[in-house]
Amino acid sequence: MEIYMSEKAEKTREKILDTAIKHFLRDGFSGASLRSIVKDAGLTTGAFYKYYPTKEMLFDALIDPYIEHIYEIYDGILADFEKLSAHDQTNNMSNAANDGTNQMIDYIYEHYDHFRLLFKCGDSGKYEAFIHNMVNKEMKATKKYMQIMKESGMDLLKVDESLMHMIYTGFFSSVLQIVEHDMDKEIAKKNVYQLKEFNTGGWERIWNIQFK
Repeated sequence: MEIYMSEKAEKTREKILDTAIKHFLRDGFSGASLRSIVKDAGLTTGAFYKYYPTKEMLFDALIDPYIEHIYEIYDGILADFEKLSAHDQTNNMSNAANDGTNQMIDYIYEHYDHFRLLFKCGDSGKYEAFIHNMVNKEMKATKKYMQIMKESGMDLLKVDESLMHMIYTGFFSSVLQIVEHDMDKEIAKKNVYQLKEFNTGGWERIWNIQFK
């Protein structure tokens, strides 16, 4: 009986989320009506609130797990990269970046509608928070790379944090254009690869270094 109830509860939760994502994509965060979502899900208000007491919590369930997985992908790539020596980090910079962006793009396209919510529901603040967190992760990694290169005897030109922030904000905002403009996945991968190459070339000129 407990298994049956657990399965039933899970199916109800999935129905709520499937209904909610359609409403949020159609009406945006502010425009979506919790009352309409409850009605279309075929539930009473009381039953619905056992799962998601507020619209914010419902929206979080549609966005947060997917954003967190992107963070996990990125953190994993950075963790593996930071285990390398200074020489190997430089020689593997392009491969690591390609691996990370490809994994993220694959995941985004597997859960496309959830990432569309970032743009359709811009008033939720999720888009800005996502870009902010990704930029901070990349800035932290860049500082670590500069430090390890300095310790290895190559003192790279110091880059002001404000410039780093501009570069990475532009990069990650551009990557998410693949969703905003509803690009074909293969075109998206090609565009992001070329964007990364463009970005890498800029760092090579700033630091007078050659990445491989």
